[in-house]
Amino acid sequence: MQWGSARIVDLNADLGEEVTDDVALLAVVTSANVACGYHAGTLDIMRVVCEMAAELGVSVGAQVSYDDRDNFGRVERDVDPGVLREQVADQVGTLSAIARSAGTEVRYVKPHGALYHRVIRDVAQAQAVLEGSGELPVLGMPGELLGGAGRAGRKVYLEGFPDRGYGPDGRLLPRGEPGALVEDETEIAERAVRLAATVHSLCLHGDSPGAVDNARAVRRVLEAAGWTLRGL
Repeated sequence: MQWGSARIVDLNADLGEEVTDDVALLAVVTSANVACGYHAGTLDIMRVVCEMAAELGVSVGAQVSYDDRDNFGRVERDVDPGVLREQVADQVGTLSAIARSAGTEVRYVKPHGALYHRVIRDVAQAQAVLEGSGELPVLGMPGELLGGAGRAGRKVYLEGFPDRGYGPDGRLLPRGEPGALVEDETEIAERAVRLAATVHSLCLHGDSPGAVDNARAVRRVLEAAGWTLRGL
């Protein structure tokens, strides 16, 4: 997607989840979706990731989630919107304080896992996430969350997934379905180049097999194709 007169795209990954090679991925990506403790992560991990991101010039985003560490935030919850709003505010506030102490700032919000998919279609939960995250720009796929953010005058970043399969409805296939996970490095890189023309940011899953090699391949191919990588 054209940012001004140049071809610019962001490369993001979920970090601080205790299942990812944070150090290696931070050397490749331009934005880090940092787990805020509700599905994964700790205060110490958040601090380390934010410090490394600040040193490397990587943008920091709040990866907010349902309060569900047992299921890694991958199970939908029928949470009261008021409760969800306060949970999102708590996560954003915690990470923001840590980011400031590390010499950086939270630059956007992105829901994680089941919450990510729920707010595409659920107006009440989408509004709760928006109210809990202040005026932060929002990263995600088209739906209620991004639509509400846009109507409120907030900056919206469209996201694509080169390592995930899409269904006919344009949404991601559930992880258990055939074709949901793309694991071939060459295919992922090729898909990234195609997607880059339609989105602001490309997400690579840090918990996937070969995640670091895939990220390096994607960055290499994007730059060879004339794309400039820049954080959100």
